[in-house]
Amino acid sequence: MTKFSKDVVPGGHPMVRAEGVHKSFGHAHILKGIDLEVNPREVFCLIGPSGSGKSTFLRCINHLEKISAGRLYVDGRLVGYRQHGDKLYELKEKEVSAQRRDIGMVFQRFNLFPHMTALENVMEAPVQVRRESRAVARERAQRLLDRVGLGDRTGHYPAQLSGGQQQRVAIARALAMEPKLMLFDEPTSALDPELVGEVLDVMRDLAEDGMTMIVVTHEMGFAREVGDSLVFMDDGVVVESGHPREVLAHPQHDRTKAFLSKVL
Repeated sequence: MTKFSKDVVPGGHPMVRAEGVHKSFGHAHILKGIDLEVNPREVFCLIGPSGSGKSTFLRCINHLEKISAGRLYVDGRLVGYRQHGDKLYELKEKEVSAQRRDIGMVFQRFNLFPHMTALENVMEAPVQVRRESRAVARERAQRLLDRVGLGDRTGHYPAQLSGGQQQRVAIARALAMEPKLMLFDEPTSALDPELVGEVLDVMRDLAEDGMTMIVVTHEMGFAREVGDSLVFMDDGVVVESGHPREVLAHPQHDRTKAFLSKVL
């Protein structure tokens, strides 16, 4: 009989599974029992008003925020904890960092190193974290910048790039660690409207290539066209979920209807 560690889910597990996830900051109860699954190769969109818990949930997936209760699994393994019996024990920072290598994250703000060129920003993590040779990391970084349409900007510093270009560098940087899962936290919200499309185009290409993606977004067109699943969150709970086109066209809950009436 095959033996599995208690922090591994046997069998054909989803890429992400949340079971009764709660998160509190002091007396503020932000996540109130989130249950959801994201399958491999799926584009999973999270929508909802500001303060609904979307970004907090995203940050819990790679243990940037510690959950207060429940379980979170990525690719069948508990995130941030090891389970013995009924108790959870937090992993050491080195073990958490190892888990994060498989999870790429793109933030609202680009968080690029201002003193490094686009190429150096993309090379940094593979060299420092994975101890790759600079030659190998450089070759991959060049390939990734080509992929996001910035092959001619490798020597530019962030201050010399537009917001859309900086965000595309940030996507290439996340991809440089060859993640199995990509998290996008409102990646276009800090961009001027005319720059949004170039970032969404890169994300569409990733989806077509089969990258598993969880996207917190206000771009309903992207969710409708590219998303496989959509969840509407409000006040820390999942209010409604389903196929994006169905939820956006025929919302069932009054809270969903009220939100969509303001954004569509």
